[in-house]
Amino acid sequence: MADESRYREAGVDLEKANTLVSRIRPLVQTTFHGNVITDIGGFGGLYSVDCTQMKNPVLVSSTDGVGTKLKVAFWADKHDTVGIDLVAMCVNDIVVQGARPLFFLDYLAMGSIDLDRVEAIIRGIVTGCKQANCSLIGGETAEMPGFYSENEYDMAGFAVGLVDNTDIIDGSTIRAGQQVVGLASSGLHSNGYSLVRRIVMDELGLKPDSYLEECGRTVAEELLEPTRIYVDPVLRLLRQFQVKGMAHITGGGFADNVSRILPKQCQAVIDRSAWEMPPVFRFLQEAGKVSQEEMYRVFNCGIGYVMVVGAEDLEDILGRLAGMGYAAFRIGEIVARQPEDLPVRLI
Repeated sequence: MADESRYREAGVDLEKANTLVSRIRPLVQTTFHGNVITDIGGFGGLYSVDCTQMKNPVLVSSTDGVGTKLKVAFWADKHDTVGIDLVAMCVNDIVVQGARPLFFLDYLAMGSIDLDRVEAIIRGIVTGCKQANCSLIGGETAEMPGFYSENEYDMAGFAVGLVDNTDIIDGSTIRAGQQVVGLASSGLHSNGYSLVRRIVMDELGLKPDSYLEECGRTVAEELLEPTRIYVDPVLRLLRQFQVKGMAHITGGGFADNVSRILPKQCQAVIDRSAWEMPPVFRFLQEAGKVSQEEMYRVFNCGIGYVMVVGAEDLEDILGRLAGMGYAAFRIGEIVARQPEDLPVRLI
């Protein structure tokens, strides 16, 4: 007891850590499927993979964080949505290649464990896992006194998915004449927040409860809107259509993300008039005096996910997405690329 008491004096409370596990266990278990053969609290998460319907199964993995959007959560003292962002940033990257997310792990580090705050964070992660239909089978909560500022934390996520080798979508079948479909974002998602904070907090001096007339809600509500998870609609479409390529629109916008899937002989022409930029982006552009070019390099500007499809499937795909409740638009087409052309051209 003496040693543990000194450890607590140093800033690490082992009993609190054990209490945390007991509090979050029921939450985490709600994400379990029949393939999960372990419980949280072990040394590693165990997941049984059924590959009987696949000829050559391939595991697809992704890791990511939430970035400086966490600073907004600290500022607003609201922590129940950033976990959704964490899951989204990982699983959206996995489904881009046609993979079905299987399981998720999280890493959460802070100076001192606040049980209520951590539980709120985990609730968000659980919500995200349910939206992605994957299991949260493990994680780590690290108490690191002196390493983080008071009431601040960082987090990282890790997702693993599965796809048959013959079903991997890598953009190699993209050709001129195919169409580009854009799925609407839920807002800023989890990119560009260093610039967002500079404009909103530093230059405008707004508070979390300041009301944004343009958006019809408070600053905190708008800036903490979770990243949309596209797993369910995309996997449903893949059962019916041959999608040629997909891109998750994150940092770098269309130019950096769509270019990653294009063959060298192809250029994506994106028509910015095909959808209306949501109010939060117009607000940031005007208030921050951000150029149009920079807006489309830093933010998703209303399109969070892109699919390249055959022209013959375009209307059916748009109709199916609408039927599932997802706003989607034809935002461009694939054309032949000349040697001097950029991979992506916005018009």
